[in-house]
Order: sequence, then C-alpha cells, then structure tokens
Amino acid sequence: MQTGPLHHAAQITNVASVPHRSPFRYPGGKTWLVPLIRQWLQRMDRRPSLLIEPFAGGGIVGLTAAFERLVDHVVLIEFDPQVAVVWQTILHGEADWLATRILQFNMELDHVRTLLATPTDEIREQAFRTIVRNRVSHGGILAPGASFVKNGENGKGIKSRWYAATLARRIRDIGSICDRVTFVHGDGLEAIRHFATDRQAAFFIDPPYTMGPVEGKRAGARLYTHHELDHPCLFHLTAQVAGTFIMTYDDTSEVRALARQHALHVDTVAMKNTHHARMTELLISRDLSWLHPVSPETTQVADR
Repeated sequence: MQTGPLHHAAQITNVASVPHRSPFRYPGGKTWLVPLIRQWLQRMDRRPSLLIEPFAGGGIVGLTAAFERLVDHVVLIEFDPQVAVVWQTILHGEADWLATRILQFNMELDHVRTLLATPTDEIREQAFRTIVRNRVSHGGILAPGASFVKNGENGKGIKSRWYAATLARRIRDIGSICDRVTFVHGDGLEAIRHFATDRQAAFFIDPPYTMGPVEGKRAGARLYTHHELDHPCLFHLTAQVAGTFIMTYDDTSEVRALARQHALHVDTVAMKNTHHARMTELLISRDLSWLHPVSPETTQVADR
C-alpha cells in the first residue's frame, strides 16, 4: 500500500498548488479536491486498473490520475455534446490542431460573435467554439443564455480568461497521454452499469446536477445544458458496483437520505467557492477510512 502526504477533509486546498490540467473553466470543477483524490487512490491496498469518471465535465480528476499514473487507465464519459467534442478532438489525434487554432485566434468581441454565430459540422471546429464560449462566458457556463464576461480581470473583459499559450500547452499535454485516457460520449448511468462488475475499477462520480428543492433545480438549469438526472437511480447503481467509488454532492437532506437508504458513509469536505467563501461538500462512499485523521463527523449514515 502506498502512502503520501496526508490531507484531511477539514483542510482547504490552495488550488494554486494543484496542477491545472483541464482546458475548461467549469462550474463545480474539482481542482480543490485533487489532494484527497490522490490520497484515496494511493492508500488503496491494490492499485486500480481503471478510473471511471461518468460525469467528466472538465475532467480534472481523471486527468490528474492519468498524468500522475495513479491508475493504469482512465475512462472519461460525458453526455453534453459541447463538452464531448473537445475531449474527442484532444484525445483522438487533433490536440495540436486545436492548440494552434487557439494560438492564432484574435480574441476580440466582434470575432467571438462572428465565430459563435457561424455553424459548422466539423468536430474540431465545434471543439474550438466550445473552448472560446467557455472562456468568454461568465463563470465558464455553456448553458443557453449564459452572458459574456463584461469587466473581467483588470477590466480586460472577454480577454481576461483567454490565456492562449496556457490553453495550448494544456491541450498538447493531454494529447501526449492520449494512450492512457479513453473518452466516451455517452450517458454516465450507463457507464456505471457497464463497469459495475469490474473489481479493479475505481469510480469518481461527480454529477453536475444539484439535488434538492426548487432553487437547486433552477441552479442546475442555469449552469448546465443537461441538468436532469435520476439521483435515486445513481445511488442504487453506485451502491452495487464491485469496485470502489467516491461520490461528491452538495450537502442536502435529500442526499443524506439517499446515502442512509443505501448504507453509505458520508463526510464533509472543506472548500472555497469562486467568491472565496468557505463551504462544504459531501464525500460519499462505502469506506472513508482512508481519510486521516478520521473526522468525528464521519459516520455510517444508516446508523443515525
């Protein structure tokens, strides 16, 4: 069993200390969770052969596992076609083309409007449009109706998140490890079903959909194009997988009830949101003993 520097769930990660691998700015991105993901994977008795990320989004967990060789292979699954074309382009041999396209683009408002208003059937051009849209939209939101950044950093407007050289480097880096990553454009629930009997698989499950009262549903619709998910089905499928898993969720009574129903453990994890406010999310699994020291909040929900 490997061991590494211990990171407790109560610690707030300085995201500047974590390598930023993803080309996306993504609502609900998990860069802040990377130290705990490393700890989870490194402290297993047996190295997982696969890491499955059924709701990949920006893919930071899967990318970290692939770059740092924490598992043998990573499978990213994403349903949103806007996001999927980016992963297809990078991982299917067009990373250098996309990086060059980014470096050559003149980031001006009129150019952006023209680009996004011009339809294309070419996958790699669709990918480029997704990257541009992601970088110029407020909060990186790709859902319909998302507005452009207005002032941005230091009054740079839509240019404030356009780090062309950095984006190009990240994309080329991902392309260089494409043999370690498989991308599937598909449904996350079906992916869990597909890999459910693999005892050597580890699942990182971070559904980009808020579960809770009406406000939560509105937030999901605002942030994500595909925001509907059968949460009870997700818990039912996940609780039956033969391998190991971690789920992350907002801390709501509905989520805790589903965890209790399936006899799963929960722990709260400290984080800061984009406005630097301290918040917590839930980690959910069959076993959270790898968290050290064990938080007094950790308990089997079924016993409450």
